Amino acid sequence: MARRKKISKISEAEIVAWLQDHPGAHAAGELGRSLGAGRHERKDFHYLLAELADRGLLQRLKGDRYRLAEGKLLEGTVSIHRDGYGFLAVEGGDHQDIFLPARELKDVMAGDHLSVSVWTDRRGRYEGRLERIVQRARTEVLGVFQEGRRENLVVPIGPDSGAVIVIPNGQALQAAPGQVVVAQIRIYPENGQPAQGSVVRILGDRDDPEVEVLAVAHRFGLPHEFSAAARSEAGAVSAQVNPEELSGRKDLRRMPFVTIDGETARDFDDAIALVEETGGFRLWVAIADVAHYVRLGSALDRDAQERGTSVYFPGRCLPMLPEQLSNGICSLNPDTDRLVLVAEMVFNDCGDRQSADFYPAVMNSKGRLTYRSVQQFFDQGDQWPTGCPEVFPQLLAMAKLTRSLIKRREQRGSLDFELPEAEIVLDAAGRPKSVRKVERLFAHRLIEEFMLAANEAVATHLERQRKELLFRIHEPPLREKLEDFQQFVAHFNYGLRLDSEHLEPRVLQELLQEVKGKPEEKIINQVLLRSMKRASYHADNLGHFGLAAKSYCHFTSPIRRYPDLVVHRVLRKSLRNQDAYSHEALVNLGEDLSWKERRAMDAERDLVALKQCQYMAERLDESFSGTISGVQPFGLFVELNEIFVEGMIHISALEDDYYHFDEELLRLVGYNRRRIVQVGDAVTVRLKRVDLANREIDFVLDEPDNPAPGRRPKGRR
Repeated sequence: MARRKKISKISEAEIVAWLQDHPGAHAAGELGRSLGAGRHERKDFHYLLAELADRGLLQRLKGDRYRLAEGKLLEGTVSIHRDGYGFLAVEGGDHQDIFLPARELKDVMAGDHLSVSVWTDRRGRYEGRLERIVQRARTEVLGVFQEGRRENLVVPIGPDSGAVIVIPNGQALQAAPGQVVVAQIRIYPENGQPAQGSVVRILGDRDDPEVEVLAVAHRFGLPHEFSAAARSEAGAVSAQVNPEELSGRKDLRRMPFVTIDGETARDFDDAIALVEETGGFRLWVAIADVAHYVRLGSALDRDAQERGTSVYFPGRCLPMLPEQLSNGICSLNPDTDRLVLVAEMVFNDCGDRQSADFYPAVMNSKGRLTYRSVQQFFDQGDQWPTGCPEVFPQLLAMAKLTRSLIKRREQRGSLDFELPEAEIVLDAAGRPKSVRKVERLFAHRLIEEFMLAANEAVATHLERQRKELLFRIHEPPLREKLEDFQQFVAHFNYGLRLDSEHLEPRVLQELLQEVKGKPEEKIINQVLLRSMKRASYHADNLGHFGLAAKSYCHFTSPIRRYPDLVVHRVLRKSLRNQDAYSHEALVNLGEDLSWKERRAMDAERDLVALKQCQYMAERLDESFSGTISGVQPFGLFVELNEIFVEGMIHISALEDDYYHFDEELLRLVGYNRRRIVQVGDAVTVRLKRVDLANREIDFVLDEPDNPAPGRRPKGRR
């Protein structure tokens, strides 16, 4: 039986705070008197105590006595919503995030490592109570400087920004109002008092594109300046291949190697060449021999490992290696001799690898091709748009092998998610002038398949050689996650077989093929991806579920990924029957580099979201056509048709009815008119608000009398 709505003037937070200050069990009457509950509200106060006991926050004992519930202690990292509440991401990754009410976070800053007691509320949601702050996440905060009469403030930037930092007079380093600054924390928040600090660095004006990059780099802890020692080592590297470096290398300079990359690419890791033979193909994948120039333990190596990966922002890159290497001697630029490690592979007509050989070589690229130019050739088929007649014949053979490789991967169950990414086109000043969906061309697939083939061949070879190796792994999803996903797709009338304990990825791949091109394709791809574990780097081969590969590593991008550089060192040493790393060293590298990869991805998404918001901020009150891409209890997500941007319609903006969230079917249903709003519905929206700091875009419906989209349920009145 539902309890009646409480009207006690005493709040839940006051009860919890009093019990924290007075440990042990206390009679309800004692609690009421201590908190000032009057006679007239005693009954309501008792209802509130009973409700808190129902939720698991309090423990009810004999004699109508209460005490704080003993929750399970867990530790994790907190993220804080702008409204004050937060969520704790528990260490280990397999536990549901824990909700933390705002009252528990008064002295907490975003990213802090916390210990909390946890229980489950009536809705099955994990809720926590702060026990202690284990470790502060920040010694510095990035924010916007604001000048006040008595004291100045630094207002942190970003969705997870947290509370302001008070800057006493004389500690502002001559910062001007509105500038982005770095403040060092001198006093952390305590007993409700705000943090205090001093400005230690001024980055510049907030709307400067270069400052935006520096701000994101600082927020996510991305190194963006090379050490003096690394710069010195890079400067000492020869800008061209010297004759003495060719000893022990195969000479492939006459072969028709080409690079295929995006129009704006400046560093080229890989080049390819192919010959069609009787009954199959011989494919050469040549990868820049970065390990020849970046020695283990050198200053260049230390800086590269500190970064873990290059970070690609719209119009800007934070490279893993200095430009003398990344865009110079290590980049496979056209008509230039370059040192490479080569995977030479033989495939039959069905795309099965028959053999593989690996060796150091020297090559000379015969063409710097782009995805669009190659796709144009495939589409037209009558002339080569950029010249390069010597590479013309092999492109057609490459297309044949690519189709065989795709078919072969599909047969073994490799998953192919269709989750398009946004491409931000900038003007000369670095401002977004368009936001469009990245088109996935067959030319992209060609390079993807060849790189996947090389990665898999290298991993298989090194494992057979019993070499310690840094694998790229992707563990199977948890059974309960798949069961939840099974229930989700059932709402769209799709079946998912979960008969055996060991799920074959082919089952999921068949579903992805079935939903291709349907309105619900994007949401199903997204939900399935969230059901998966993250791919990571590991010293032990645990397989790659998503690729349905037994053995897989990253080998093809050593200019921009440190794990690939590690694999190159292992391969180079194995060719001389030597070992490069111990197992223990690879265990530590795997954990460290997996975290740095996630850090870079989060930073890239954050700046893309900022650019999307900046682009839309110039279009307030404009109308757009779109499609509902997601439904939550608090509103609808809408993806625009002409601009690759997603925003939200808050449920309070649906003015034609009161709507409730149908959790099982993931839709909104009107109480009175019984309209249904769900994924795939077409809508016309008007841009109402853009919040740059929190990367939020808000729409309202732009239709006569603001009717909600959707339909009435059949058989319902």
